[in-house]
Amino acid sequence: MRISACAIALGLLLACAAGPLRAAGAADEAAAIRQVMAAQQAAWNRADIDAFMRGYKDAPDTTFVGRSVRKGYRAILESYRRHYAGTAQMGRLTFSDIDVRLLPGAGGEVRYAAVTGRFHLDRTAHGEVAQDDGVYSLLWEKTAQGWKIILDHSS
Repeated sequence: MRISACAIALGLLLACAAGPLRAAGAADEAAAIRQVMAAQQAAWNRADIDAFMRGYKDAPDTTFVGRSVRKGYRAILESYRRHYAGTAQMGRLTFSDIDVRLLPGAGGEVRYAAVTGRFHLDRTAHGEVAQDDGVYSLLWEKTAQGWKIILDHSS
């Protein structure tokens, strides 16, 4: 009887301790995604498309949905290069209202995350000052290289 009471007490103690540990791990994962987004924003604002694209998974099934659907890392990169050919066209990007939702798998391991938010872009388009505002939803995958966007829907 004494052994089972100790075992139950130990089990309860471990269960109570696991909750905060999971919460701390989740906060770290969300912070890692936010860090990638901050790096993307900084890269965009210095007109470095290649560095901006490091936030995307370099894979043929990575998808961008905007006015059209672009599939594949290379196609997305080339589209960015074509539509944002210089500093004036790229302008200044800011992300706001970022909401990171981690998506645990069957074993509780987090391999995916959904991120929603707003973007604002001040730039010169076709010789005129323009402001673009919109929303985005991103599906992220945790890879050996860190968190990467595998699906971007921006409008």
